[in-house]
Amino acid sequence: MTPAARTQAAIELLDEIVAAAASGGAAADTLIARYFSTRRYAGSKDRRAVREFVYAAIRQAGALPVNGRAAMLAVADHDPAIAATFDGSAHGPAPIAADEPRAEGGVAPAWLVEALTASGLDDGQLAALIDRAPLDIRINSLMTTRAAVLEQWADATPTPHAPTGIRLPNGTPVEPSDLYRAGLVEVQDEGSQLVGSAMSAQPGEWLVDLCAGAGGKTLQLAAAMGNQGALLACDIDRARLQRLAPRAERAGATIIESRLLNPGREAEMLADWAGKADGVLIDAPCSGTGTWRRNPEARWRLTPERLARLEAAQMQVLEIGAGLVKPGGRLVYIVCSLLDAEGSDQVARFFASHPGWSPEPVEPGIGTPRGFGQRLDPATDGTDGFFVACLRAPC
Repeated sequence: MTPAARTQAAIELLDEIVAAAASGGAAADTLIARYFSTRRYAGSKDRRAVREFVYAAIRQAGALPVNGRAAMLAVADHDPAIAATFDGSAHGPAPIAADEPRAEGGVAPAWLVEALTASGLDDGQLAALIDRAPLDIRINSLMTTRAAVLEQWADATPTPHAPTGIRLPNGTPVEPSDLYRAGLVEVQDEGSQLVGSAMSAQPGEWLVDLCAGAGGKTLQLAAAMGNQGALLACDIDRARLQRLAPRAERAGATIIESRLLNPGREAEMLADWAGKADGVLIDAPCSGTGTWRRNPEARWRLTPERLARLEAAQMQVLEIGAGLVKPGGRLVYIVCSLLDAEGSDQVARFFASHPGWSPEPVEPGIGTPRGFGQRLDPATDGTDGFFVACLRAPC
């Protein structure tokens, strides 16, 4: 592909991504994969260059652009080499007109920046939300040690805070590696590892991962439990939950039971666990404002209405989780969000409506205190953004 053709390809992809963000369609990564699956003529260097153009444009546009060309023009305004590719050639974009619309720059739509600022983030913390994320993995302590993996992986370094974490250069092919196929490592951001460890899981306990998804934190809990005890992984998303079984088999995690829940019938379908769990982990559905480094187009998808629906869902799963905890047991609440409305405010509302429950310090002490919990953010901690709180049930 010529340089101009690469720019045109980025514009076409951005058109699809903008439309998907507006309509709730597929994620950018999915659309990029689909695009190149039908364009076999594009070599690896072409695909890499186009992908970089696309994500540069997404990161630069705080609000949803009118189209892909407007997004790429905003990049071209700061990069003469890209601007030169708007040359009107056969496979390239048309020349730039002076009055063409450009994507609006910034961290996020104005209403969202206002909400994040009200949640205590300064300009530096806001800017870091759309930086490129590092590549972190978690070693599987059921099978290996961090020292052993570090010896086998060139350019790997220990993560600064998580004791089972390793940081690799971006672009390192993890999943094709022998270490991954043998179940020795899993891709997991250091921040995710830290908030998962807030459960302080112990061998022999009965634990529930209530919003398990594909099971990243479930596998972390199984390793911390040394494969001793009972671990129930639940979700309402069949496709995501089905990914857990092969991952658990590869990791040698034998204590995990998966349970698909029907929305609205969760408590009924978990009646056999009511009041029996030593601990319940709730990695609640949320806006994902803490993960924009990995999914920057998510800023375009969030609306005040969608945020309100997520807040209602968080209150619901907190209620369900509380019903599973035995007297004196614990509930760990996590959101990959930096909005107080989804984090500290939710926990405050829970305590206000559940007399006898009490906050506990998050162990290990991570991040910065926020309300009844702790918060991690990219600028301060070098991790994805999270809020985590530990709630103790009355005895």
